[in-house]
Amino acid sequence: MTTMTEASVREFKMPDVGEGLTEAEILKWYVQPGDTVTDGQVVCEVETAKAAVELPIPYDGVVRELHFPEGTTVDVGTVIIAVDVAGGAPVPAAEAVTPAAAPVEPAAAAEEPKPAARQPVLVGYGVAASSTKRRPRKGPEAGIPVPAQAIQAELNGHAPAVEKPRPLAKPPVRKLAKDLGVDLGAVTPSGPDGVITREDVHAAAAPRPAEPVAAPVAVAPAVTPAPVESYDTVRETRVPVKGVRKATAAAMVGSAFTAPHVTEFVTVDVTRTMKLVEELKQDREMQGLRVNPLLLIAKALLVAIKRNPDINASWDEANQEIVQKHYVNLGIAAATPRGLIVPNIKDAHEKTLPRLAEALGELVSTAREGKTSPAAMQGGTVTITNVGVFGVDTGTPILNPGESAILAIGAIKLQPWVHKGKVKPRQVTTLALSFDHRVVDGELGSKVLADVAAILEQPKRLITWA
Repeated sequence: MTTMTEASVREFKMPDVGEGLTEAEILKWYVQPGDTVTDGQVVCEVETAKAAVELPIPYDGVVRELHFPEGTTVDVGTVIIAVDVAGGAPVPAAEAVTPAAAPVEPAAAAEEPKPAARQPVLVGYGVAASSTKRRPRKGPEAGIPVPAQAIQAELNGHAPAVEKPRPLAKPPVRKLAKDLGVDLGAVTPSGPDGVITREDVHAAAAPRPAEPVAAPVAVAPAVTPAPVESYDTVRETRVPVKGVRKATAAAMVGSAFTAPHVTEFVTVDVTRTMKLVEELKQDREMQGLRVNPLLLIAKALLVAIKRNPDINASWDEANQEIVQKHYVNLGIAAATPRGLIVPNIKDAHEKTLPRLAEALGELVSTAREGKTSPAAMQGGTVTITNVGVFGVDTGTPILNPGESAILAIGAIKLQPWVHKGKVKPRQVTTLALSFDHRVVDGELGSKVLADVAAILEQPKRLITWA
């Protein structure tokens, strides 16, 4: 049996860019068939359930085929692009050895061994010459006469088993394959001279996706509404929910119906905080940084958490435990064209005010550009959502999954307020703190919210309480 293949064509699969995600939508291709690509070049942009991510190709070569058009949702592990690393020249495959096509004569096998005839060929892959030197192996090698068992098997009417050479792989890679239960003999090598790499083992261990051609067919019926007659195409528009919006919707439903939410409110005079914001804008240490009320509110929340650390925790349902966090990864809810995302500032509790301002600025600008990475949205411990930018007074925020508290900031505006015994126009806002009542009781939640309000009313407490 003869098989034809192109050993120079390398296939790049949809990677898991979000630690456990199962699919991603191809938003845009930056290359087309026939284009030359280099190792590390970005070839496409995909959207996962968490963010839009650019994918680099790990090969040098010429694009042979794009397996999916833009707008297609593809399972992780599915081949999305093929690259000819030899520049486009197909390599003919060797003949596959089968009992019917290559009978072995006992006498000839014993007298004239033919190493070439005993070289195995995996179906769909050709045999490439290799210059890699291998260590001596125990037992019979290619070129040594066929053992007596093979001759006896032939005499009994059975074709002899052809021994496969040991796959080329370094010891750590062999251990990885053993741990993952991967047969190295069935792994397609991508390293130099046919050496199997760690990536090859991981690719072989990944679950096999469905046939690519079946993916669009399987998705299409789900998008088409069943009661077509009730859909007014003139006065109604249906928008498929996918990517970040789909993930956000699922997370919010799961959070709302899993964690028992409690929300408390406080209205506070932030006139002094607003004056401090204007003073900081003129400070040389803050030049070039984003200075706004959110910065001081974030700092106030960090100080309140330091004074009441038990609120910085999460509920472990599987083990029925409260997990207390000794670090604060401060999440900032950000509205983007692709939906609401919550990137977080790692170890925000350790940052000075200038460094916190710098981190906030980078977080916001990256989110607006749609370049927030999945890693930036993982590991948050507490979140701030600024609904005041939309002109609303306050809200009852839903917890970010895996967290126990979220602070909502309402619009800051002039209101009549009793100040020093007289009614005066003051800058006022309303704060709302939602918390998981399994982790945070009413006393703790009230203390945290009261501390934030007290700091914003008298920002000098940022110094005395820090």
